[in-house]
Amino acid sequence: MSSKPEQKDTHQANGAVLPIMPVDCLTSPDRGQLVEPSDFLGPDGDAVEVVVLESRANAKGVREEDALLENGSQSNESDDTSTDRGPEPASPLKETSFSIGLQVLFPFLLAGFGTVAAGMVLDIVQHWDVFKYVTEVFILVPALLGLKGNLEMTLASRLSTAANIGQMDTPKELWRMITGNMALIQVQATVVGFLASIAAVVFGWIPDGHFSIDHAVLLCASSVATAFIASLVLGMIMIGVIIGSRKMGINPDNVATPIAASLGDLITLALLSGISWGLYKELESKAYVNPLVCAFFIALLPIWIIIAKKNAATREVLYSGWEPVIIAMAISSVGGLILDRTVSDPNFAGMAVFTPVINGVGGNLVAVQASRISTYLHMSGMPGESSETAPRKCPSPCSTFFSSDVNSRSARVLFLLVVPGHLVFLYTISSMQGGHTTLTLIFIVFYMTAALLQVLILLYIADWMVHWMWGRDLDPDNFSIPYLTALGDLIGTGLLALSFHVLWLIGDRDSDVGD
Repeated sequence: MSSKPEQKDTHQANGAVLPIMPVDCLTSPDRGQLVEPSDFLGPDGDAVEVVVLESRANAKGVREEDALLENGSQSNESDDTSTDRGPEPASPLKETSFSIGLQVLFPFLLAGFGTVAAGMVLDIVQHWDVFKYVTEVFILVPALLGLKGNLEMTLASRLSTAANIGQMDTPKELWRMITGNMALIQVQATVVGFLASIAAVVFGWIPDGHFSIDHAVLLCASSVATAFIASLVLGMIMIGVIIGSRKMGINPDNVATPIAASLGDLITLALLSGISWGLYKELESKAYVNPLVCAFFIALLPIWIIIAKKNAATREVLYSGWEPVIIAMAISSVGGLILDRTVSDPNFAGMAVFTPVINGVGGNLVAVQASRISTYLHMSGMPGESSETAPRKCPSPCSTFFSSDVNSRSARVLFLLVVPGHLVFLYTISSMQGGHTTLTLIFIVFYMTAALLQVLILLYIADWMVHWMWGRDLDPDNFSIPYLTALGDLIGTGLLALSFHVLWLIGDRDSDVGD
């Protein structure tokens, strides 16, 4: 098969040379309707596949359902005619409520079992000496688990959006996105981990008026080391998940954020417990170890900053992405203060094992929704652009949960996953005899009410916040998820503590507290 000189722009797929056409060629002269498929027939009447370039610019003309579900790889380097191109884009898939639920279900359950495992770990380590005598470590738990969620879920959302709009199609683009984003989250993890330790010291000092410099350095070393190592491991897992999702034709928005949390809570909590226990043991004989650990991880900061600054995709976040993660850390620390004040009270037996579960499930579900809405908005233009898809006004609950658009449909699916998911997780905890508590009907009712109310509030806030940030020229991938997951930690811990308190008042917990 020969080609004429003017037909240089071709695309090789399945042994056939296919024409590459700009998106303008796909519209009729009045630019109001797409050209019918019959207009693209080969000489023998056979259908010819057309590879569309720069489809992001034409996304405003695509219906809402189709815009979010565009899974095909789209390159924004239309002048690149080299043969080193990414894999042939997959055909766009129609997402129904069933397909959304099917794609989200497995990662959701996997993430949920990860939070259950984290809760079981916390239920065990709460009796360790370091947690008994340095109780501020409890304040670090929601802050570091939230930080992991903020960084890894924000990374997942950024990479999912980049993959869906064709910014990770070539090996060069993929490598640039990986190195820049990994360096960025190491900078954020180190700095925010350090600030979280300061918040833990302050929140621990205010109620009791007691301050220990050795304990403060221990908290700093434990927090920074945990944040750094956890972010490194989870970031690598996250990148593998997104690349694998693209190759399997699955929308990364549906699976990336839950899987980011599946092992995240367990890894982070295990690291915090192990590191803090080891450093606590070194306090008496080798007091210099704790400040040395702090200095080592902080000394690595300039290296990560230089790498992140060289990447245009992460340079802006390096300068402007601090506000959400720092404020989110402060919000999560308030939830940690609630946990610190309740976990040692016999009337709140079970708080340690159930807190990571309710917070993790709520954060996972709202992160999926925020990532999906953000991807849809990115396909309609750039942040700050005037568009009917980005309303500035506060949406009504009816439009969030009961309208016909695809984001409302996904909100309903995610909300419906709460009860069956939590029932599975509660049964798992009960079977493993975690929490030193027996599951009664009234406890399950109060727990489910708290979980449903938490997710309902978070999904509504996500619908408003993502669109509001978009209208304010802020990228929701970088700004919305930290706030949402931190609010999930605070709301979840607060509602759970309130439920335990009410159950204690009516006498349901008295007979359920174990040894």
